[in-house]
Amino acid sequence: MKRPLAVHVMAKPTGAICNIDCTYCFYLEKEKLYPDKARGAWKMGDEELEAYVKQYIEAQDIPLVNFAWQGGEPTLMGVDFYRKAVKLQKQYAGKKQVSNAFQTNAILLDDEWGEFLAEEKFLVGVSIDGPEEIHNRYRMTQGGEPTWHMVMAGIEVLKKHKVEFNTLTVLHKHNADHPKELYEFLTREVGSHYLQFIPIVERVADKLPAHFLQLVGPEFRDGATVTEWSVGSEQYGNFLTGVFDQWVRKDIGTYFVQIFDTALASWMGQNAGLCIFAETCGDAMIIEHNGDVYSCDHFVYPEYNLGNVADTTIREMAESPEQRKFGTDKRDTLPDFCRSCEFRFACNGGCPKQRFTKTPDGEDGLNYLCAGYKKYFAHTEPYMKAMVAELRSGRPAANIMEKANAIPKMSDNPYAGVGRNDMCPCDSGKKFKRCHGGG
Repeated sequence: MKRPLAVHVMAKPTGAICNIDCTYCFYLEKEKLYPDKARGAWKMGDEELEAYVKQYIEAQDIPLVNFAWQGGEPTLMGVDFYRKAVKLQKQYAGKKQVSNAFQTNAILLDDEWGEFLAEEKFLVGVSIDGPEEIHNRYRMTQGGEPTWHMVMAGIEVLKKHKVEFNTLTVLHKHNADHPKELYEFLTREVGSHYLQFIPIVERVADKLPAHFLQLVGPEFRDGATVTEWSVGSEQYGNFLTGVFDQWVRKDIGTYFVQIFDTALASWMGQNAGLCIFAETCGDAMIIEHNGDVYSCDHFVYPEYNLGNVADTTIREMAESPEQRKFGTDKRDTLPDFCRSCEFRFACNGGCPKQRFTKTPDGEDGLNYLCAGYKKYFAHTEPYMKAMVAELRSGRPAANIMEKANAIPKMSDNPYAGVGRNDMCPCDSGKKFKRCHGGG
């Protein structure tokens, strides 16, 4: 029986155009994909908007349709564009329920925006990387000015108008060493109750590829260098465990961290709900300002262009052999090293964009963040199991906060979470099964 189609198509109505110039942004250079376009022409037109709204709603076999607006910077379109979008949504929704999510740097938010977002019940994601000094490290205006105070002013607009918001924090080399500081700032000072932490991992091609984009995908096995701002794998794992140790002791049920929620769902035997940890992907596409649809936000390259809504419907593109293969390749190209991993059920190899390193056996396709993920999953395992026990007994997961300090930590064992084919942590240069795991 064919499964119902539930596809997510994130819209980028300004394409790669943004009002700030973040050093690490992987999307800014996508401007090169449309070299004949003047900067001011990067705006989704009325025809593209209507085709997107109509086709996106029609493509869903489920009653809930979530529109996500991102960029570049989506506020550059102005409020009237989104008024038009909401009107079209109501026109084509039928019996389906429509919601809107909006990811912004918050700099252009004013009372007009606040009133609109509140009235139409938009969920707003605010991009903020931490306290002032940390945030301003990479998130500057195009004139080189810091943006932190402008972002905080935008957040105050959201609070004033009682707009529901959450935070998205990019983890990079210079903020990932401060898990407690970032967590306390985002929760206690910003007032975010739902936190996303996105690791930045990008590689620059040693020689410019044919598509003229310097930041390359995983198919570049050689000839590319990880950027200096990318987070380290172990560093990422340390950050997640550091935040988790704060959250698990005092904030379960009050503050929500996306990656903790998805892991708990996996431990419960449920769908993780996040594409990077799903067995297959391909259900999260993007639409550019001109109606072009690509396989994924992280694969906006010419070879992943599925077509345009003027010629092909979103449903047809989502069900195309090319897109289905894109999704199943996540599972089918998983290295043997990952297939035998005890945490495969919760990780599934992570995002294909980051699978560019080799396994200890020399097989291609290992996720750059593998060591960090293993550290995180091993560290949180006893707590996840304790929360699962509470939930299955009909009690709230927050009950474990009272006894979190008494739960034996797998991290107390230096070999916890190490797979048989991993390199032994003792630095012997041997595989674990031939060293401390050989007994």
